[in-house]
Amino acid sequence: MRDHRRIDPRDRLIVALDLPTVAEAEEMVRRIGPAATFYKVGLQLLFAGGIDLVRRLTGEGKQVFIDAKFLDIPETVRKAVESVARLDATFLTLHADPRTCRAAIEGRGASSLKLLFVTVLTSVDPADLAREGYARDLGDLVLDRVQMVLDTGGDGVVASGAEAAAIRAKAGDRLLIVTPGIRPAGASVQDQKRVATPAGAIQAGADYLVVGRPVTAAADPRQAAEAIVDEIRTAVEKQ
Repeated sequence: MRDHRRIDPRDRLIVALDLPTVAEAEEMVRRIGPAATFYKVGLQLLFAGGIDLVRRLTGEGKQVFIDAKFLDIPETVRKAVESVARLDATFLTLHADPRTCRAAIEGRGASSLKLLFVTVLTSVDPADLAREGYARDLGDLVLDRVQMVLDTGGDGVVASGAEAAAIRAKAGDRLLIVTPGIRPAGASVQDQKRVATPAGAIQAGADYLVVGRPVTAAADPRQAAEAIVDEIRTAVEKQ
């Protein structure tokens, strides 16, 4: 269950360390300093020594979101999640498939690892879905996957700010909503297609925001992170 008002605004910002080397990621964490406490380690970094980085970050008291997006046969997922659960990470992503969800819950066991299920990637738009053979509305597909997570007992979903309000209306406080594709007002959307501002995503119902390049590519990453946290704080106070 979610109790959004108890989450410190600084802990709601998840900085995506989408960088090619552990050394660059560690330097970024150093530059950001106390402005952020939560970091995402994704596929690029996981396969470049990122598992050891996860251990170091959690050992320093930081929270870590492992963005692995698992999808495989149930036994493989179960064993993989068992391994992740030993890393003391806070979040792990998987694709929203019922067999994957059930296997992941079994694999996580009694650990505190939260399992988040990807609805539709923020780099996808309705035209992309049509090309992939989905003859249906993107929003409906997202909500179908949300229902699957509710039915199977997952902890939350990863979804764009465009769908956050509809998900919150459907799920109430039963799911965490983690929203990537965050871009401060006026920032380039780059390769994202369904984006939201920090305030917009929080007001729509998101609990956590994943922000990469607007922080890591900024001239002053600490200042950029602080500005986003301030915007989150203001949006939470207005709820």
